[in-house]
Order: sequence, then structure tokens, then C-alpha cells
Amino acid sequence: MLDGLTVLDFTRVLAGPYCTRLMADLGARIIKVERPELGDDTRAFYLQLEEGRKDQSSYFVRFNAGKESIAIDLANPAAKEVVFDLARVCDVLVENFVPGVMARHGIDYKAIAAVNPSIVYCSISGYGQTGPLRDRPAFAHLINAASGAMDLDRQGSPEPRVAYLQSADALAGVHAFGLVLAAVLRRNKTGQGAYLDVSMLQSLWAAEDIGIAAALNGGEFTKSPRPGMIIHAVKGRQLAVQFIGGGTTWDRLLAAMGGPNGPAGDERFSSPQGRRDHWAELRQVICDWLDGFQSMEDAVTALTAARVPCAPVQAIEDVIEHPHMAEREAFTTIPHAARGEARVTSAPFHIDGAAVHARGAAPYRAGEDTREVLVKTLGYSAEKVGALLRSGAISSPDGSNLSG
Repeated sequence: MLDGLTVLDFTRVLAGPYCTRLMADLGARIIKVERPELGDDTRAFYLQLEEGRKDQSSYFVRFNAGKESIAIDLANPAAKEVVFDLARVCDVLVENFVPGVMARHGIDYKAIAAVNPSIVYCSISGYGQTGPLRDRPAFAHLINAASGAMDLDRQGSPEPRVAYLQSADALAGVHAFGLVLAAVLRRNKTGQGAYLDVSMLQSLWAAEDIGIAAALNGGEFTKSPRPGMIIHAVKGRQLAVQFIGGGTTWDRLLAAMGGPNGPAGDERFSSPQGRRDHWAELRQVICDWLDGFQSMEDAVTALTAARVPCAPVQAIEDVIEHPHMAEREAFTTIPHAARGEARVTSAPFHIDGAAVHARGAAPYRAGEDTREVLVKTLGYSAEKVGALLRSGAISSPDGSNLSG
């Protein structure tokens, strides 16, 4: 779908790389700019796929599959010319530095648009490019705290907790992915470029459904355990059950539990507000009913037959091996220079009935495509590449700074 789209990728860690990985999966050419030698921070993370190396983490490989790598030292004055030349041949530029970093290097939107007015330039940051918090560095954990999500996740407990999922990063990446493609669509119609500003903080709010909407309109913001959501051990195995307070799923659960004359037929639970106000009591009634099943599987069978949403609490190892994931082709095997192959996640969608797989290996070494991109894409001579290598503005993992 994105064949012919060329993206200049200044992203690192998660939000930006996930955005551009999705573009790569759909056929875009992604030219990833990395620091000389060290590359993306996540190259050094767990799990290293090559013994004795510190630049081949499974994290990096997963989010950078299908990209090319060019190593540029942005602090070197000679690097700006290279970036400008790359920007001239690219349709999109994505970066996720702290606001102000690209400007300090002279490659902010204003500078890039001067050499390519039709470029779509997307900045992803923790708090957005404006506002009193704009200059704060951000990771998903910090955005969880700053956004109010960490406070909500207490669910009545006195202490906040660390969330395992990096939701703020992933959501910002997905929002940027959609926004960039919308801007490209406009550009293809009008020729107009765009400057896009995506905030992790505001993206995370997309994962909160009821509370913010209510609070914005004068409603009470409930911080107690969420009504309608249950995790309960049935004969030693954990089961998640959910019903919607005012929807048909409650009617189905009520029927499965014996209808109005059953244990959940109490007048206190007869309305959505009543179920919300008396959630602690209703939760106990439902858990007591679940305890009557002989096994977790029996509970799942009964709830599924009643069309009440439920799911066993699974370990990640079990999910990876589940036949459903195999049928969905949820994982892609890609080449890896040292170990032969590595497994990564596929894109989380199908197109025309087919899974969308990673389109190739992740860059094996930072800057491994530097020479080829500069020579074949930009038309640089071997002499010019050699001069840039000697200046330190660019690097190549072959170690040669003397010739093309």
C-alpha cells in the first residue's frame, strides 16, 4: 500500500520506531538515521540475539525490521548538508527527540521545509511541542504518572504502581502513523506539506474511556475498582469477566445467573447507576456464583454460551504458542545475519484477508547502509563519501574512512 513512499526516520526507542515499522510493513522505504557506532538506544537492550554483541537486542530488531540504517553525527556541521539532501528525496520525516533538539541541529521543520516544501514532518514527543511541559524528557512510565493514568490504576489502593505495558509509546506511534498518512493523502491532492505534532500525554487519554469524558462535563471521576470488570480464581485458575453496565451483556449475565430471581436480581443492581453504586456488593455476588463451577473451563463454556465476554488469564508464553496466533500469522520470521533468523511480531491487522508481515531484516549494524544510500539515492561520489567519513559526519561499520 505504501510502495513508493520514502521516510526519513530520526526516531529511537519505541513510539517513533513503531510508527515507522508499520509504514515499512506496508511497503514504505524507511531510511533510519542512527548515531555512529552506538545507534538506537534499544540496540543495547535485552535480549541480545548475538553472543558477545551489545547492538542486536530483540527489542531493536522487532521495531526496526525492514528498515535501512544510515549513521550520521548530527552534532557535526557537515552533517546538515547530508540531512538536507536526504530530505529533498523523502516524502516524510519522523522524529521523536525532546522538543528543541532538531532545531539545535538546524534541521527543524522550518529548515527542512525550506529545501522540500511538500514534506510531511512529524514530531512525536512526551508532552507536545508547545506548553509549559514541552521540554521534559518522557518515557511511557513518566507519561503514565503525568497523565493521571497511574492514579487511576490504583483502583482504590493507596500506592500507585508501575504499569508493565508501554501504552503511551505505542498509542503515540499509532496516532502518528495515521496522522502522517492523512497528511500524505492531502499532499497528494494539493501538494501541501505538513508539520505534525503528536503528544504521548494526549495519546494515552485515548485508552481511558468513561472518566475523562464524564469529568469534562461535571461528572464524578471514579477511582475505585472499575465496575463491570472482574478477575477471579475459579478452582485455582484466574478468569477475567466483563459486562457493560447498561448494555445487553449485563442482561445476558443476569440471565445466566438465573434471571431476576437469581442471586444478581437484587433491586440494588437493577439499573446501570445502581450497579455502579453497589459494585463491591455485586462483584461479590458474581464471584460467589463463579465459585459454583467445577473448573475454569466450565465457567468459560457457560459464559461463552450465554455470550458474556470472558477470557482466561494467560501467560505470555502460552499466548505465543496458542493456535489462534499461528492461524493469524501473528509472528514473522525474518533473516538475521548472525543467528540465521529471528522472530518478530507481525502488524496487528490483516489486509484483504492476508496477514501483514515484516518485510525484511532489521539493520544489522548502525550505519550499514550509509554508503549505499549516499551513493545510489543521493548520487554522492566515492570521494565525497570518503571526505564525509573522514570528517566524522557519517560512519559506516566497515571502518574504512578512505574511499568509497
